[in-house]
Amino acid sequence: MVMRDLRYFGDPVLKTVCDPVTTFDKKIESLVTDLMDGVKPAGRAGLAAPQIGVGLRVFSYDVGGLSGYVINPEIVELSEETHEIGEGCLSVPELWFPVVRAKHAVVRGVDLRNEPVEVEGVDVLAQCLQHETDHLDGKLYLERLTPERKKRALGEARGKDWFWNRK
Repeated sequence: MVMRDLRYFGDPVLKTVCDPVTTFDKKIESLVTDLMDGVKPAGRAGLAAPQIGVGLRVFSYDVGGLSGYVINPEIVELSEETHEIGEGCLSVPELWFPVVRAKHAVVRGVDLRNEPVEVEGVDVLAQCLQHETDHLDGKLYLERLTPERKKRALGEARGKDWFWNRK
């Protein structure tokens, strides 16, 4: 198992909208394998392709004993019921802030055979599906913070050794 290097806050790939997967070949199979391997370590719930430097719409998840991946995911349903839940990100390590997320989410996409898949989640899995889809849309969870929390988070990020754009 080879773990690809993570990309951190400040890296332009994390702010770029990902391209859809149009060719289902060994390269995509390898990417899915890397994403599935990358989400296995304890404390990880999901991993999106841009977090390992790949601008394609693919993510993996491993929450509460449910694991898998989705290619070309789109959120097709979010509950009106929301909750404020602590959230962190592998690309913004060490920082956790409360974020408002839908309590229930449904994502549709395809698998490696280009066959339809649907993942439905509540609570933490719903949060993960929303978080990883945000990555594919070029958004970090920091953008969902209240203005006060965002200011605090950005200040803390700039002081970290991992901050990509640190001078």
